[in-house]
Amino acid sequence: QVHLVESGGGSVQAGGSLRLSCAASGFMYSRYCMGWFRQPPGKEREGVVSIDGDAVTTYADAVKGRFTISQDSAKNTLYLQMNSLKPEDTATYYCAVVIRSCDHLATAAAYVAYWGQGTQVTVSA
Repeated sequence: QVHLVESGGGSVQAGGSLRLSCAASGFMYSRYCMGWFRQPPGKEREGVVSIDGDAVTTYADAVKGRFTISQDSAKNTLYLQMNSLKPEDTATYYCAVVIRSCDHLATAAAYVAYWGQGTQVTVSA
């Protein structure tokens, strides 16, 4: 059974950093497209970054140069390093297994097979 468990969220001031983790079990995540998504308050869920089975990454324009996705295959864990955080980054962040549209973040959420439970990130001005 597939499980995705996010951790590492919290509250920081603008300009700060956080690192999110997504521990996967029940499958070898590195063979699949994995993505980080977020859902700001009152808004729809959106793609932040994805990484496919060949470790090719796709970033949303809003986070390019600030966020970095990485993975530790030995731990079956996905990470999202978030630097230079802004108040508009405030959201619940989810990791997910994406079965299609890995490199097209605008539609990737429609092709998620599994979601984690989410972790809250709050950035204050």
